[in-house]
Amino acid sequence: MFDIAKIRTEFPILSQTVNGKPLVYFDNGATSQKPQVVIDAYAKYYSEINANIHRGVHTLSQLATDAYEESRTKIQKHINAKETSEVIFTSGTTHSVNIIAAGFASVVRSGDEVLVSALEHHSNIVPWQMLCERTGATLKVIPMNQAGELIQEEYEKLLSSKTKIVAVNHISNALGTINPIREMIRKAHEVGAAVLIDGAQAVPHLKPDVQDLDCDFYVFSGHKMCGPTGTGILYGKEGWLNKLPPYQGGGEMIATVTFEKTTYAELPHKFEAGTPNIAGGIVLGVAVDYMNSIGFDAIAAYELELLDYGTKRLLEIEGLKIFGIAKEKTSVISFNIDGIHPYDIGTILDKKGIAVRTGHHCAQPIMDYYQIPGTIRASFAFYNTKEEIDVMVEALKKAKTMLS
Repeated sequence: MFDIAKIRTEFPILSQTVNGKPLVYFDNGATSQKPQVVIDAYAKYYSEINANIHRGVHTLSQLATDAYEESRTKIQKHINAKETSEVIFTSGTTHSVNIIAAGFASVVRSGDEVLVSALEHHSNIVPWQMLCERTGATLKVIPMNQAGELIQEEYEKLLSSKTKIVAVNHISNALGTINPIREMIRKAHEVGAAVLIDGAQAVPHLKPDVQDLDCDFYVFSGHKMCGPTGTGILYGKEGWLNKLPPYQGGGEMIATVTFEKTTYAELPHKFEAGTPNIAGGIVLGVAVDYMNSIGFDAIAAYELELLDYGTKRLLEIEGLKIFGIAKEKTSVISFNIDGIHPYDIGTILDKKGIAVRTGHHCAQPIMDYYQIPGTIRASFAFYNTKEEIDVMVEALKKAKTMLS
């Protein structure tokens, strides 16, 4: 049973007031809130087993190492990676993308091509631009349409033997569009290209199966799926991870070091230089367990209800336009009201305890395509309610009256 009342009691922040009003948190696309079990697990680590990992023979070090590696195994099973060694702990999606983009400097040459999409977050654009500047490769962009969908016919035209990697998000952070990545991966592989999927916005809403998708890399952040900030995952096929050079040098990622030569550790440690965010990695496993205890099918069904209800209610407001009306979409609604800057509306909503995101959402090319400065983004999670949507709609109506 999906018990929304019980779920909400598990998130202590949801019971507080902001500016004298009950908090309505609709900025889940930026970061999710944390259940008490995650908060407690963080405190438990530092209270009971705080020690460095993989290096000590003493009991606390062994306990910390076991907990950290157990979390890696949980994540391997969650995404259905073939091996635990294919799961690399990082600080987040941005870190993960940069590891692969930097590594591809050993693969990409002048005249080669890298494909990204018009729907990407800056974190899945800038590292590839840097790679192209470094190697002389060319960055190509898969175009989008007015609905906020990638134009698949144009994507197929862009693919060629020159394409070395395609980097595309699973779900757009700005519009909520769910991209047809399985088919896109298949087509990229037909021309010999690797594929990196940015799953940052997908993992809060669905359970990716990396073997079924057949992606070469899948990256995501922990803090968007009820886990701690500063945590992330880089999944990579073993063959690719063995082929690419390390991103950083230091402790943990070595097998042997002399002043003449260094040999690198086996996966996954090859890409995990230095003392990691041990507590964060362990607690990310707790967050994954928590979300699986609710069930991603139940989460998806409930969030679709919120999306449908929120869309209908928002469209009651005259002059309101929704950006991103893809056929396949998750619980994100980006919108503007004619003649009013999104920042002004966001400020008034905040005074009423309602947290939304305003601006370009680190996706400036999308805003340039629509020729707007930004949008108001309401991004719903499984702990939100229709009643909260009603509160936002009434607040928007008042804001419109005040600002028109």
